[in-house]
Amino acid sequence: MLSGDGTVIYGATGYSGGRVVLRARQLGLQPLLCGRDAKKLQLLGEELGLPHRIAALTEPATLDGAFAGAVVVVNAAGPFSRSAQPIADACLRTGAHYLDITAEPRPIASIAERDTEARARGVMLMPAVGFDVVPTDCLAVHVARRLPRATRLAIAVTNLQFLTRGSARTLLENVDHGAVRRDGVMTQVPLGSIERTFDFGAGPQPAMNVSLGDLVTAYYSTGIPNVETYVEATPLIRALLTGCRSLGWVLGSAPWQAVLGAWTDLLPETSGGAEGQPMTIVAEAEDAAGRRVSARLRTPQAYEFTGVTAAAIAKHVLAGDLERGFQTPARVYGPDFVLGFADVVREDLA
Repeated sequence: MLSGDGTVIYGATGYSGGRVVLRARQLGLQPLLCGRDAKKLQLLGEELGLPHRIAALTEPATLDGAFAGAVVVVNAAGPFSRSAQPIADACLRTGAHYLDITAEPRPIASIAERDTEARARGVMLMPAVGFDVVPTDCLAVHVARRLPRATRLAIAVTNLQFLTRGSARTLLENVDHGAVRRDGVMTQVPLGSIERTFDFGAGPQPAMNVSLGDLVTAYYSTGIPNVETYVEATPLIRALLTGCRSLGWVLGSAPWQAVLGAWTDLLPETSGGAEGQPMTIVAEAEDAAGRRVSARLRTPQAYEFTGVTAAAIAKHVLAGDLERGFQTPARVYGPDFVLGFADVVREDLA
């Protein structure tokens, strides 16, 4: 029988997982800590006075045992290209609701394909309950409601950091997987090949296209068929995306992925001092006649805010506030959900 209150956090010993655990405790939750590293789990469990259980992604029976009796499982173990499906499978088998903190379009799309199965089993599957995509999804729905016949949606983020070990692994896995959504269909476009400006608060600033989870979630949340996602083109980001565009086909090969994967293992399991740095998001909707509306949202730092939003949604689910099947944050909790958190400010620009 599951120890705790029915909440399981898988990947609890990672940096982002630790932020989710911290915020869950602050909300009064008593989660079961779960993951693959027995020593780290034991130390964390003893430190926090929380139950823990070891479960490998490659052992379905062990996952089922860890999730038996769970109400909700929060998957914080990236890269989610490897963890999303086995953990979602276990949730569907055991009847637990599934959350994760991915920002990757492909794992989100693969979870969306399980909608019918999830509805039949009475399970909610809601990936991307961290910084991407809770605030971005809420802002996308906000501008879509202001322009109900919008056909195009652009979302841009500034101060985006790829600093933890998990984030670096995700980035390297996707160096040659740029995309946009056109007429409802995901379409390959090289990373950094589209450039435009957004007002993040200090006048128009250049931004370049990247593949954020909103390419999937915003489409389901708003119904807008054309979606693009961007990040502010700082010198570092510009160099990074230019390198991905030029060398992505090489870096995406198996030999280079092995070399770069070994390099990421040497990176720290922290955000490298990015704590406290606020984030700014801009969303713009446009209709067929060229009318545009836009809005800006400011939030706390991405890794910290991920813990806040993931824990809050887990608490909602634990209380029965959910909808079965594949869901997105703003579709279930509404565009103003994000405004309920501290230090979040939204303003309409046009």
